[in-house]
Amino acid sequence: MTLQLTMQSSELSSEELSTLKAMRQRCAKNILLSTSLAGSGHPGGSLSTLDNLLVTYGCIKHDSKQPELEERDRVIMSIGHVSPGVYSTLAEYGYFTEEDFLTGFRRTGSGFPGHVERIVPGVEWDTGNLGQGLSTAVGLAHGFKIQKKNNQVIVFMGDGEHQKGQIVEAIRYASKYKLDNLIVVVDRNHLQICGTTEEVMPQSIRSLYSTNNWDVHYLEDGHDCNAYFQTFSRAYQKQDGVPTVIVSRTTMSKGISFMENIPKYHGSPLDRESLAKAMAELGFEDEFDKWSTLRRNPVGTKTIQQYRAPVVSVNKGEPILYEAGTMLDNRSAYGNALLGLAEANNSDNKMVVAGISCDLEGSVKMGGFHKHSPQAYMEAGIQEHHAATMAGGLSSLGLVTFFSTFGVFAVSEVYNQNRLNDFNHASVKVVATHVGLDVGEDGPTHQCVDYLGLFRNYFRSSVFMPADPNQTDRIIRFIAKEPGNVFVGMGRSKTPVITKEDGTPFFDTSYEFQAGKGDWIRKGSDATIITYGAVVPAVMEAWEILRQKGHSVAVLNMGSLLPVDREAVLTAADTGVVLTVEDHHVETGLGSIVGTILAEAGMGIRFQRSGVVQYGGSGKPAELYASQGLDGKSIATKVEGMLA
Repeated sequence: MTLQLTMQSSELSSEELSTLKAMRQRCAKNILLSTSLAGSGHPGGSLSTLDNLLVTYGCIKHDSKQPELEERDRVIMSIGHVSPGVYSTLAEYGYFTEEDFLTGFRRTGSGFPGHVERIVPGVEWDTGNLGQGLSTAVGLAHGFKIQKKNNQVIVFMGDGEHQKGQIVEAIRYASKYKLDNLIVVVDRNHLQICGTTEEVMPQSIRSLYSTNNWDVHYLEDGHDCNAYFQTFSRAYQKQDGVPTVIVSRTTMSKGISFMENIPKYHGSPLDRESLAKAMAELGFEDEFDKWSTLRRNPVGTKTIQQYRAPVVSVNKGEPILYEAGTMLDNRSAYGNALLGLAEANNSDNKMVVAGISCDLEGSVKMGGFHKHSPQAYMEAGIQEHHAATMAGGLSSLGLVTFFSTFGVFAVSEVYNQNRLNDFNHASVKVVATHVGLDVGEDGPTHQCVDYLGLFRNYFRSSVFMPADPNQTDRIIRFIAKEPGNVFVGMGRSKTPVITKEDGTPFFDTSYEFQAGKGDWIRKGSDATIITYGAVVPAVMEAWEILRQKGHSVAVLNMGSLLPVDREAVLTAADTGVVLTVEDHHVETGLGSIVGTILAEAGMGIRFQRSGVVQYGGSGKPAELYASQGLDGKSIATKVEGMLA
């Protein structure tokens, strides 16, 4: 490691200042070279935040030889576009070489992407979409508090970024939960892509934090390494229950005279002539041709850091069996299972399972969990954007994190937040109640019918939809033990226990939920209905109507939708008639998945889809289902028509 600063010192020594100056010169050179070589990138902000980056890494606990050291502090780059500044800093601290960075930056397949990603040693989180880094950092900081660990969390942010509303949500939350292990560093250069921050969208950043009871520090010269060191070290060492923000007044493109305070260099590299001029100012030879030649070699991949999920030991507890004849909403079964997980895993000395709600504790049935594990229950208020992102940060520490709210808030409203959790290999258990037309009288604004369609756009997330309280219980216990992002959805209404033909619970004590595995609730030879979730009771009603009319119809419950049981779908096709039934937009749900499987397999059968074909109204769920052909009689009639 090039530099280790002692925070007990009152100020930096002349030798340390000299070392930092030399490091800065090399980093500035590499920032300009990398962006010019790539022909794209963000040199301006990289240069303005560089001094603060170098001092921060000189202070914090980290080890380039052990980048996953458990005791390390976490640095989150909310301003992910300043990757040249981050990579050049990490190279100075020994995480990789200058050559690795310069030959790989922004090249397809290399380990140095345009915005920071955790494939780069020393980078903790994929960022780039402004406004979310603080929420991730808050999740990490709160997670460390829950785990009773001393790790500190530092997040670098831009000033223009503070125009995002989610940041205010995170600021309030950090204050409420007294996260004094959190330090925000704002690169206050007063410039963004289209001009000054005052022209684009004026605001008082310091007031934003001070009115929410943060400890606010302003540095008139953010490039004064000694002043930053003194402020940072005090914030790092204090334990007063108050989070800290350091607003650092910097200069865009600091150190290159003809670039300073010019907005275009936020995202524009230097041309060849300007690069040579900048190198002369820095006192270096122009090495563009040398590195350009080296970049013609095959891209290097040896620095790429593979993701490894935290190892978490989870006791899934004793499953609950709801007897035949029981009427219970799946959300209550979820609450009971979550409490069971807390009882099996959480204690005063150790928290394994965490829960987040957004002013809906009673509706999502988290009350029992809250009472048992108050330290691990987080009330985020009506701040779903922050809560969804924060959940990703929490889960990355190995906490089994359940985030629960209504479907429209857990999916539609926070699509991009869930997307970034997917990028980051997070392990958030999004359990949404009040999904689909089953929301009923609350009307179409609250009837989430796009959950599967949206989650299908991700590459690392699963979707599970339980058919009754027993399957809900098994799914919740299953996802607690399995890593990865998961969406579990359920309606609001009470639902009957699904039974076998002998009248006993189908999802009994011997049932084990499996991802990618469907459940044959009924076998049949004339047709197959493939369904899931809240409409399973209506399908079972249709099955009985068809049985009484002499039709042998199979019912395949697809509790696992992502991944889906492809083999079961092909088996269903052997009947020659397949109908999908779902409380979801008919064009983007299970029907389209099944249709694709059948088409790709060349199955020429009778196939139709039933689902939500228009926005629902405000009324009783049974009436809304009937209006869209999702009641038992309508389903049976449709199957009969297909058999005719």
